[in-house]
Amino acid sequence: MVEQALFQDQLVADPMTSTPFRIGRVVKESYDTFTLELVPQGRYQTFPFAPGQFNMLYVFGVGEIPISISGDPQHPSLLVHTTRAVGTVTKAMRALKVGDAIGVRGPFGSAWPVKEARGYDVVFVAGGIGLAPLRPALYQVLAQRDRYGKIVLLYGTRSPEDILFRSELEKWRSRFDLEIYVTVDYANSKWHGNVGVVTRLIPKAPFDPLNTIAMVCGPEVMMRFTALELQKRGVPSDHIYISMERNMKCATGFCGHCQFGPTFICKNGPVYPYNQLQSWLALWEV
Repeated sequence: MVEQALFQDQLVADPMTSTPFRIGRVVKESYDTFTLELVPQGRYQTFPFAPGQFNMLYVFGVGEIPISISGDPQHPSLLVHTTRAVGTVTKAMRALKVGDAIGVRGPFGSAWPVKEARGYDVVFVAGGIGLAPLRPALYQVLAQRDRYGKIVLLYGTRSPEDILFRSELEKWRSRFDLEIYVTVDYANSKWHGNVGVVTRLIPKAPFDPLNTIAMVCGPEVMMRFTALELQKRGVPSDHIYISMERNMKCATGFCGHCQFGPTFICKNGPVYPYNQLQSWLALWEV
């Protein structure tokens, strides 16, 4: 029997049952990256989640894939996912149109330490599409701005054309209580910002390393070197959090595809304190 729960007087779907949603909006972020805004159907009118969690999205007749939630936790009536079209399921997902159906299971996984970061400076470091899983935490921190110290976003992409959520970044940059630094690996003639890997931004970012919580998401090699640079700056390793999203398949730790050392990422992660995985990230072919 499917269990049901009440959330703000609305029914919430069982996370183990695929629930039908409709595509409410499709946003092209870059040549290979897109955002889907999903609207719940029938009696399930809200979808509460914590920043950093993910869902299993099912394209009917094609397959299911884990995708981090990139929307605002304060608005659970709209479910948002941002992903790249790199495989069979995500390419089929990109072909969906407004009004099409998609199945959703979740939410699953651990969350960014937004509450634990109260009273600290908060540094977000994103590489490429890693900004998407960090965005819900940014929403939540900015919604409770007076509970935190300095807030810094360091964001690196391959090129200016790969920058995600461009209009939102411009809006955030207009605030006086948030520092944003963007860098690209390869610049064009129209780019007048930073050039180089995102770790180069860490030494000049304005935060107190001994009173900082850092949240990092991107390619594994980027997260490893980011953590090293943050530690060089003086941030304790247990104040650094990373999001691992490799090889997840079932969301329950049953299939074993996402085992990383002693942990199953879909079950114990995807968000971890860096010191829990530090020794494993340093090993090749793990």
